[in-house]
Amino acid sequence: MPHITVKHYPRELTDEQKQALASDICAVLRKHFNSSDESLSVALTPVEKERWKEDVYDKEISPQLATLAKKPGYSL
Repeated sequence: MPHITVKHYPRELTDEQKQALASDICAVLRKHFNSSDESLSVALTPVEKERWKEDVYDKEISPQLATLAKKPGYSL
């Protein structure tokens, strides 16, 4: 039952673009986790650039660097 939250800088996306992104993410999850569409959910969460370090990097990325499957190419 994967739930994916994509945190990102605010970006104007149409509803169609959001649905296409969620659909692409779900396709990858179906492939690698053998999940059904009914078990998948995707959240798109904008985070202001000024809040990224405190709200995302410091709380979620930095403490998990050793276990991240894909590490960012930046440090703050």
